[in-house]
Amino acid sequence: MPLKRRLPKRGFTHVRRRKIQPVNVGSFGVFDADSVVDPGELLKTGIASASGGRIKVLGKGELDKSLTVRAHYFSSGAREKIERAGGKVEVI
Repeated sequence: MPLKRRLPKRGFTHVRRRKIQPVNVGSFGVFDADSVVDPGELLKTGIASASGGRIKVLGKGELDKSLTVRAHYFSSGAREKIERAGGKVEVI
């Protein structure tokens, strides 16, 4: 039987895949001004789940408070919106 027919047809799952959980900038409205937002705070408020893995902040929504945001990854739009509001971006 040819190799093409013997291999499974279900796709490929990388063993060491990094799980990334997206979080939008618009969901940071629940935090007080000048506070630090890190993955622990996101878990406490329910914005991120414990099984999500690493956090990536995306630029959907608006931010009107000055916050220090600590996450694993940032999109360019999210970085721009956080800094335009007077906040800081820190990569973990």
